[in-house]
Order: sequence, then structure tokens, then C-alpha cells
Amino acid sequence: MKKIFILFTIFILLIFNNVFADTVVKLPNDISSGYNKILKSLTGKYYKDYGAKIVNKDDGHPVRSGNQSIRFEVRQGDCGKQKDGSWSDCKNDRERHELAAWKKGDTMSKGEYWFSWSIYFPKDHVNLHPLSNAYGQFHQIGGAPVFMFKQLKDGYTIVRTIGDEDYDTKVLVENKDMPGNWIDVLINAKWSKKEDGFFKIWINNKIKYDYIGPTKTKTKVYQKFGIYSTSLTAYYNFKNFEFIEKCLNEKGWPAQTKKTFERLKKRKGLNIKRSIKLYEVCKDFYKPVDIPKRIVYFDEVRRGKTKDKIGVFK
Repeated sequence: MKKIFILFTIFILLIFNNVFADTVVKLPNDISSGYNKILKSLTGKYYKDYGAKIVNKDDGHPVRSGNQSIRFEVRQGDCGKQKDGSWSDCKNDRERHELAAWKKGDTMSKGEYWFSWSIYFPKDHVNLHPLSNAYGQFHQIGGAPVFMFKQLKDGYTIVRTIGDEDYDTKVLVENKDMPGNWIDVLINAKWSKKEDGFFKIWINNKIKYDYIGPTKTKTKVYQKFGIYSTSLTAYYNFKNFEFIEKCLNEKGWPAQTKKTFERLKKRKGLNIKRSIKLYEVCKDFYKPVDIPKRIVYFDEVRRGKTKDKIGVFK
């Protein structure tokens, strides 16, 4: 019986270690500090080898400081799902390769924190709007994101959504200044459900965003970074805009499609459900569309309770 127990224990440990190896990403201090455990978001067979890779300056990769950075890439079709079936990017118009710090010791319930990262978009980077690409976010356990860093129509943008009624955006870096330049991001935040919360952002040492008020609606907040694409069908719809009116005339303009069509015509953001519906209605009229691969580099990803803990950009 004792031998059986020992063998069973070894078997369980092997399974655990394999899962652990597949999900945890160990970032060197050259790239990151201040986190206990960083994990792949939507792990398993869906996370590609090229999704998140530590790269070196000696191999020609851009590096903000030191000798290494981390390169993210998302290609068309890079969608996954939670192992328990609770969420699927593939069914919800999304693709991603992200890393997340949401385990015990990394979630934040209250108090003041400092964060930094440097982000680099390659020289050939283009804005794929109305495809929405997030390059970092502060999410909530059991709730929605509260702050997201997206490239929207006009550039690298902070998007604030505290609860159902709150929505605010501010461009931090214009499109023209994004490709081929390291962008240094420094954040000072206080997590609170009350009015004493705040969220401040410096870009390249200049204050760009200064919000005071609630910074969460749930108990715990955690950080994610990488590439997270949403509204793939909005991109397909936009690239096939010339065929949509003919499609809708033949289909009799199904409910809500006229409003979606008008928003698309003005190149405005689309409700994902309506975008999917328009795509499903008209996709037989469309020509094939390839979404370009998305690439971004991160470096100096750091977190601390004080600014001194994360250091300063040189």
C-alpha cells in the first residue's frame, strides 16, 4: 500500500509539474521584476511557441535596457479557451498571446502601487483599426477590466471602464509616433472602490493622464500584458465594406444591421455582438481577408510599492 501511495504521489507531481511548466513564464530580471509568478493567458495547446519569446539584443532584437526583451506575436487564428470551458476567444471574436500575474501574491486588493514598462512597435507597424488591439490591461478577479492600453483610431490609448456607467479614453501616443520608438510608461495607482483612488500615467517622463476616483469595482485587481485583439469581424466587415450594402439590400436589412452599417461607414467602434451578426449575415458576399500578424516588444516590466522599487528609466 505504501508503494502504491508513493507511485501515486509521483504521478500527481509529474502531472502538476508538466502543467506548471506549460503555464509559468520565468522572466529574467533584465526584463521584469516585482512579480511572484507570471503565467500564460489561455494556456495549453492554444499558446504558440512564437506567442511570447525572450529575445536578445545580440540577435538584432530591440531592447530598451540591458540585453534582453520579450517579443509577443499574434497571427490570424491564434485564439484559445479556458480549460474548464468558461470562456472561448474563438467564439467571442478575439485572438491573443498575453501574460498575466493573477496568482496569490500578485493580485492587488488595496493601496498604492507603481508600475513601469517600455513598449516597442516595429518600424513596419500599422494601425489595424477597427480591429482593437490591447497591449496591456489591469483586470479584476471575477469582474471586467478597469484600465486597458489599446491602439484605437488615433493611437496608443488608455481606456477606463470602472463599472457599467464609466467609460473614458485618452490618447497617450499618436499613431505617427508609435512605430520604431521605445515608449516608456510609468504608472502610479491606488486601488480603491472609493473616491480616494487614482491612476496616473507618465509617457516618456511626461504626465499624460491623471484620474482621481474609484479604480475598481471588485476586490482584487491583477495585471496582464502582451497582445489581445478584439472585434476581428469588425476588421473583416470594414475590409469588405463595398459589398455590405448590396448584401443588406438582398437580406432585407435585418434588425440592428443598419445602425452597425452606419457606424462602420464612419469607422467608429462596433459592438462586438452586432459586428458578429453583420458578419454572419453578409460573409457569403465577402472576399477573403487576411489579418496581418501583430508584433510588439516589452521591456522593463516592473512593479513595486514605491517608485524607488521599480527604478527609473535611463
